[in-house]
Amino acid sequence: MASSCCCCCCCKISQITHVFVFFLVVSSSFCPVRSSETGGLNPKNQTFRPGDELQKLKIIRERLNETNKPAVKTIQSPDGDIIDCVLLHHQPAFDHPRLKGQKPLDPPERPSGVNTNGMGAEDFQLWSMSGESCPEGTIPIRRTTEADMLRASSVTRFGRKRPSRRVRRDSTGNGHEHAVGYVSGDQYYGAKASINVWTPRVSNQYEFSLSQMWVISGSFGGDLNTIEAGWQVSPELYGDNYPRFFTYWTTDAYHATGCYNLLCSGFVQTNNRIAIGAAISPTSSYNGGQFDISLMIWKDPKHGNWWLEFGSGILVGYWPSFLFTHLRDHASMVQFGGEIVNSRAGGFHTSTEMGSGRFAGLGFGKASYFRNMQAVDWDNNLIPLSNLRVVADHPNCYDIQGGINRVWGNYFYYGGPGRNVKCP
Repeated sequence: MASSCCCCCCCKISQITHVFVFFLVVSSSFCPVRSSETGGLNPKNQTFRPGDELQKLKIIRERLNETNKPAVKTIQSPDGDIIDCVLLHHQPAFDHPRLKGQKPLDPPERPSGVNTNGMGAEDFQLWSMSGESCPEGTIPIRRTTEADMLRASSVTRFGRKRPSRRVRRDSTGNGHEHAVGYVSGDQYYGAKASINVWTPRVSNQYEFSLSQMWVISGSFGGDLNTIEAGWQVSPELYGDNYPRFFTYWTTDAYHATGCYNLLCSGFVQTNNRIAIGAAISPTSSYNGGQFDISLMIWKDPKHGNWWLEFGSGILVGYWPSFLFTHLRDHASMVQFGGEIVNSRAGGFHTSTEMGSGRFAGLGFGKASYFRNMQAVDWDNNLIPLSNLRVVADHPNCYDIQGGINRVWGNYFYYGGPGRNVKCP
């Protein structure tokens, strides 16, 4: 079960006013806004060509054969997902030429300063509530279906974010809106945070709402490297409105490398109880129970790979260092927070919610939060963040308020409802 947070922040939240928006290029590369206003991704006068459709189906089936690996066991999830238990060495990562014939690495040295009390439970996903689990020596993989690929705007780029046409220093006009905290100006070897989980409403299939951590390096151009993890609601990618645990990586600003979850060769999963891309349960409720997931990404000092940990001590897997250029060494920025896509369907701002769908000022039990945000230093120590800045692109639609206290360390509340009187 996801960890439950029942403590209430009594301290006054301080508004941090430093505004740096140059880093938001990271998220301007996210999936495209799909409407008749944004480049004709849904053209009105599209001619039906049987030959093209047959070719598309052929490509889809070939891709499904590559993506879905032979299963030693199959589990039906209550939410409709099919979870395949795939042998460790048959997972998509080992399709990579640099990994063929290899085995997953042994667990790395964890950063010092990590709380080892109370190992986080792994049954925080709906599929595990079936009572079934994957055997040792296998990993659970959410099966990709033909319907998943048919929803995609581009079959050839299925599972990938769309690259930006040019380098951006902000997100104005590209349909992506953020409320984030970030640190920069140092060398970072990892990050950790507890992320409050909600089920925000997403207005249409072509929008999403997510909350995640970004570990970033490189210039904000074609050589941008990022590692990302958190939760997202994406009807296009998953076909429903459940919040799902997800990962992403790229080494060229989303152009030709990287993907969500295990949809390409890259991330090496080592855990047999967590399915990346599967729905999270339970979730938080307004004035009710609050649940969050703790995630840590850090660079193994010995081999240089970037590991992902869930809860306290549960390793999910790792991104091999050879996938990256700048991140082979260290990160130059760490970012935390929320993002939505605003397609402006009908000519007005979307009602897609960020976080809980409530503004930051409402506080605990109502607004969504990140808490206990930390970074990993050069000596593999988990340390408090210094000089955390917070910024919201459109504070009348989604906002953010940060603070620090003894229990939660660095934290912030963030989110909002989208369209409202002040956000037309």
